[in-house]
Amino acid sequence: MSSSQPANLSIEAAQQTLEAFTCAEIQSINQIKNRDSICAALQLLVQNSEYQMLGICADSLDAAWNALEQYLQKLGYNITINRNAVEAIEGSVYLKFNGRSQSYYASPYTEKYRGVLVSCQSTDETGVNGTYGHFPLDLFT
Repeated sequence: MSSSQPANLSIEAAQQTLEAFTCAEIQSINQIKNRDSICAALQLLVQNSEYQMLGICADSLDAAWNALEQYLQKLGYNITINRNAVEAIEGSVYLKFNGRSQSYYASPYTEKYRGVLVSCQSTDETGVNGTYGHFPLDLFT
């Protein structure tokens, strides 16, 4: 993953920027006025953690795969997704990606939330640890 950081953005400022999304109702990307700031903050926190886990709640498996591919690309992953690696699921799904093992699984999902949770993981106490989101499925489009 890339190690470049946006100028003038600290880890603390990035975390504050993303606090608005913690346990908040999901907003459409069209309603987000500071989209670039949110993307930059999320990218900075990812760059300062060892690995990430993404949890995607979507109306369909296809929508979840699309969101995962967009997020992974923008967060600096160079991975090819094998959409056939999980069994097809009809209806709403939860798709989880583990950045450490670069594996994923899907299961039916009946809750109301839609969006992406990003959990940053670090074993070093100076690294970023925290869960952020739900972010819009289309944050990086």
